[in-house]
Amino acid sequence: MKKFFRYILPGILILLILTSCSGGSSTDEAAVAVEGYFQALVDRDLNGFTNITCLAWEEQAHLEFDSFSAVSTKVEDLNCQVTNSEGDYAVVECQGIITANYGDEDQEFNLAGNHYQAFFEDGEWRMCGYH
Repeated sequence: MKKFFRYILPGILILLILTSCSGGSSTDEAAVAVEGYFQALVDRDLNGFTNITCLAWEEQAHLEFDSFSAVSTKVEDLNCQVTNSEGDYAVVECQGIITANYGDEDQEFNLAGNHYQAFFEDGEWRMCGYH
């Protein structure tokens, strides 16, 4: 019992304090979610990709995921920033390029120029489309 009070209880208290300080709805996390979406896409991480996609965008996101599944991909110079936010909604703009290799040919997809939408859903920021 002494071990519990000496080692385990302080560890639990520290974990609770860190969790409560994590400010879960920070809009900076919206930009991180969009970056995570693209990283999961090029890494072919379907589980991570699905977890970072909002429900309303899930079907379209899977089409996008499938379109890159047969090619070698990489992302370069990825950097996203929130440019506008209101409540549970944020607009994110990104810089970077996804390169897809189709055998003898590389095709680049510039991420700049789109407005990526992120929503705070189920306690997390999630990628939810772009225009």
